[in-house]
Amino acid sequence: MTDTVEILAGFKPESKFFVGLDSDGCVFDTMEIKHKECFIPMFIKYFELQPISKYARQTWEFVNLYSKTRGINRFPALVRTIKLLSTRQEVKLRKVKLFNTEELESWIATQSRLTNATLEAEIKNGHDNLQIVLDWSIAVNDMIADIVKNVPPFPFCKESILRISESADILVVSQTPTEALNREWKEHNLSGFVKAIAGQEMGSKSDHLRLFTYNKYEPDHVLMIGDAIGDLQAAKENNVLFYPIIPGQEEFSWQRLFNDAINRFFKLEYKGDYEDKIIAEFEKCLPENPLW
Repeated sequence: MTDTVEILAGFKPESKFFVGLDSDGCVFDTMEIKHKECFIPMFIKYFELQPISKYARQTWEFVNLYSKTRGINRFPALVRTIKLLSTRQEVKLRKVKLFNTEELESWIATQSRLTNATLEAEIKNGHDNLQIVLDWSIAVNDMIADIVKNVPPFPFCKESILRISESADILVVSQTPTEALNREWKEHNLSGFVKAIAGQEMGSKSDHLRLFTYNKYEPDHVLMIGDAIGDLQAAKENNVLFYPIIPGQEEFSWQRLFNDAINRFFKLEYKGDYEDKIIAEFEKCLPENPLW
């Protein structure tokens, strides 16, 4: 398996159907451990947020786990978290100096592949203020490699992937670094059931779906499965179907897919009222704004 975009654009369908699978929080129950044990401690350390660690943790969790921005790329997530922190009265009263995100926002706005490699190139072009962001991101990757192990797929997930692979081409669609994805899918003997693993190095989730499916499958033969609003948006941008793994209801979501939804998809009976009802359930579970 390669981590180049060419494998996506050049792929020739082997089945009439296609299924895109998000990874963290969708296939594997890794969102909580990655964010709470890896991202947040390094966020507090590198951006010197010790005086407001409680609020830094709470805000990061809201942005990345418990809101409509769940699952977004780490760099936009960093910007959103810092901006939300800057609005909190508790933070203002403690007079903590927050990282200025202007350069980071400019880079995000002009870069389609938000990775450590492209960030490093930006730093070499004279944007030294972003070095702390790169250092933080590298430290997060190191923590994940060290800590996140032996986290199996959700119940009914592996069974669903096996059934899907019998009738559809499968692609992993994620904003996680490809190295981590390859490690996790291989660890649980799932990599053999997918045609490719697309991480953040290959662009956005919408890019992944477009490159792999455009003019290759009928739109109602393509299903994106994910646990974040960004997964739903990627499906909508490519005019394909979406099935949500609802945060907090992952076991139920996978069991419903295994027992009912996947059969409807292959019979071309998924689109319409059934899909609309499930998506409505999903959208209600993730708020737009924090209660504070």
